[in-house]
Amino acid sequence: MRQILVWAVRILPFAYMALIWLLSSLPHNAVVELPDSAVDRFIKESLHLVEFGILYILLFFAALTLDKFTPVMGFALMAIAGLYGVIDEIHQSFVPYRSATLIDVIKDVIGVLVASHFMHNAYFSGRFPKLRDKLIQAERYLKG
Repeated sequence: MRQILVWAVRILPFAYMALIWLLSSLPHNAVVELPDSAVDRFIKESLHLVEFGILYILLFFAALTLDKFTPVMGFALMAIAGLYGVIDEIHQSFVPYRSATLIDVIKDVIGVLVASHFMHNAYFSGRFPKLRDKLIQAERYLKG
């Protein structure tokens, strides 16, 4: 059972990346559109921060399933998540009814940086002890 969970944690970031790709292939209002267009735009623009922060966290947990997770690997995961934000914006530039902007890339990268700040500092330097305890607990469970 534990092996199934380990593989699910390893696959989840890639499934999430596929979901990001799929959603960015659709018009911005294909899934949901709020009645107030200003609020709708604000929320959807803010989601850049959240969605790429989540991507980093999923990559982080996937890395916890490996034998040795190092700070260098954490930084590499930051680069992967940020680069995927760039790739997603390039992809959106080819999708009708979508746009790609530098500010969106910046929001994607900020989301990655914020998530990585908490995860990296909790795990490697213990700055957030409660989060560190949960990460260590998850790592021990995943590694058996």
